Formats: sequence, structure tokens, C-alpha cells
Amino acid sequence: MYAVIKTGGKQYRVQPGDVVVVEKIDGDAGADVSFNEVLMLGGDKGVTVGAPVVEGAKVAATLIETRKGEKIKIFKKIRRQGYRRTNGHRQMESVLRITGIEGAGETAKWDGKVELITKAEINARARGLAPRVEAAPAEEAPKAKKAPAKKKAEATEA
Repeated sequence: MYAVIKTGGKQYRVQPGDVVVVEKIDGDAGADVSFNEVLMLGGDKGVTVGAPVVEGAKVAATLIETRKGEKIKIFKKIRRQGYRRTNGHRQMESVLRITGIEGAGETAKWDGKVELITKAEINARARGLAPRVEAAPAEEAPKAKKAPAKKKAEATEA
């Protein structure tokens, strides 16, 4: 099942389990977000198109992180006049994990676990700069004991 939602003046086609980057949404990491502006639903029963929205349809998501987007450079120039101006901008964006879609008599849920790992941490792990965290070690193996060092007095007696 899939849905087309509208947020931040843009439209996104989403399915349960998708990770979507949208315009900034207020909330802390781990917060549940729901979208009521569902423009279209598609599933086993066919496609339902809203006019303008599908009544009673809802998309649930979990906010993973809010971050700054890519840098955009603005460069202005008038040739032969010595006029050059450089400016830049980084737009705030939110990363969402879609957890469920319901509407038009159908429901689709994502069975996975939402992990709140930021993009910076994922990049650091890929470069080998951050320690990898194991899920849950079953049992810690006992550490091997070293043989006690011989004392100098014993060595001189022999």
C-alpha cells in the first residue's frame, strides 16, 4: 500500500518503512507525526484519489532527526563592472520513517524498529571513525588470566 502526502508545499509518495526527508517539522527525535493531507491512496483494492484530500486517510511517521540540508551557493556577477557577490544558505529539514498508512478501508503498518541514528553518525561509522554498537551481547566471555610473573627472589635462588 502507498500514499501521496502533502507537507511543506511538496508532495511525496510514501510506503510503510520508507525514510523521507521533508521540510522542517516541529518536534523532538522519536516524536510521532501524522499527516492528514493524503492526496491519493493505492493498494489491493485499487487507487483512491481525493478531491482534494482522501477523507479519513492518515499517514503515521516517526521523526528521526532535524538537521540542516546541503549548502546552496548564490553567486551574482555583472560582467566587466567588477561586481561579484557570494552568499549561501542551508535549509532546515526533517528525516521521517513512515510507520503506517490507513484509509479507504485498508491499513498497512511497518513491523520494523525505528532507530534514531543521525546521518552524521552513519557517515562516521562508514569512515570507521565511530565505534560500532552491538545490539546485545549474549554473554561476555571470561577474560583469559595471565600466568603470574616470577619474582626476582625466586629467580636468584635457583
